[in-house]
Amino acid sequence: MPDPENTVGLKESRLREDLRAMGRVLVAYSGGVDSAYLAWVAYRVLGADMLAVIADSGSLARTQLNDAIAFANEQGIPLEIISTSELDRPEYARNDGQRCFQCKDELFEVMEKLRAERGFNTIAYGVNLDDQGDFRPGQQAAKLHHVAAPLLKAGLTKLEIRELARQANLSVWDKPASACLSSRIEYGRPVTREALDVVERGEDAIRALGFRQFRVRHHGDIVRIEIARDEMENALNPAMAARFSSIFKALGFKFVTLDLEGFRSGSMNALLPLEQLRHTA
Repeated sequence: MPDPENTVGLKESRLREDLRAMGRVLVAYSGGVDSAYLAWVAYRVLGADMLAVIADSGSLARTQLNDAIAFANEQGIPLEIISTSELDRPEYARNDGQRCFQCKDELFEVMEKLRAERGFNTIAYGVNLDDQGDFRPGQQAAKLHHVAAPLLKAGLTKLEIRELARQANLSVWDKPASACLSSRIEYGRPVTREALDVVERGEDAIRALGFRQFRVRHHGDIVRIEIARDEMENALNPAMAARFSSIFKALGFKFVTLDLEGFRSGSMNALLPLEQLRHTA
């Protein structure tokens, strides 16, 4: 039987070799575990020949932006903040099954201009092996813009990336998965700055209550709160229910619900018809 640690080590070695072959690299960075690890290892391999780039827009929660900046500063990773305007795209704001394509298309267009201006050779992003089994239209945008996927090419899974980050003593190794604020709004409901603000304020309030892994799902007059199963016991009591109700009715929701299935990434995708899930941009 192969040694799992040796297998992961071989994958990491391949990742480093691939990064060396890319020349000067821009890393699309969000502060999540995958992109943070990619930025860290790229900096270790390439030094000044890499630059992490984070896109600041209304769909990025301030806590996520601040955490991403803090990690880059902590590790000395060169970082540049750019502005993207996906919210100004009607195709994005209408919030259909291709919203993520529009977001990544905007990001990579802006990064491509930066790459050309600064003399970088390659744009890379943090997609991994496990991401191939989910509905992710953004990957089509990456292919359209010829963006490199070094973690995927090395065959690394999410768990393996977390383990490599843990071994490197990176503070993000056990950071909960996150996604843009727009992913909290039900498909077909327009993405507006006002709706994003409500979602962000709601999630900040839940975080302040001590919960770690959760989502606030916006369904118009109804808010659907997802809490991780291992934290659900803390949510299922009358006192906490009253807190949730107070918080979200103050934010304008008429009905406040707790999803008994708990937190699951991409739960909004269950609302899309099968043919749309199979659609590629």
